[in-house]
Amino acid sequence: MRMLRWFCGHTRRDRVRNEVIRDRVGVAPIEEKLTQHRLRWFGHVQRRTPEAPVRNGVLERVDNVKRGRGRPKLTWDELVKRDLKDWNISKEIVLDRSTWRLAINVPEL
Repeated sequence: MRMLRWFCGHTRRDRVRNEVIRDRVGVAPIEEKLTQHRLRWFGHVQRRTPEAPVRNGVLERVDNVKRGRGRPKLTWDELVKRDLKDWNISKEIVLDRSTWRLAINVPEL
């Protein structure tokens, strides 16, 4: 955001909202870009062989660790499932890389 503010000639003291700055510069919302990157990594993981450590669960969290109070944090799998549901994308198109990239692309404004 600091760089975008500099492009527009504003400082934090001008009290111009981030959304206004992003609209002027033509940058996509951060939430959509984060979702795009998360789904891109999901596609990469799904295209790996089933024997790969990232696929067969070697990199999963340890279950016997005491967690903090409150609602449990969302796991990466839960976030990806929610993103796929929100964007109406099926898991089957992961294997076709060009279709997958078009499905998860967030165009700049």
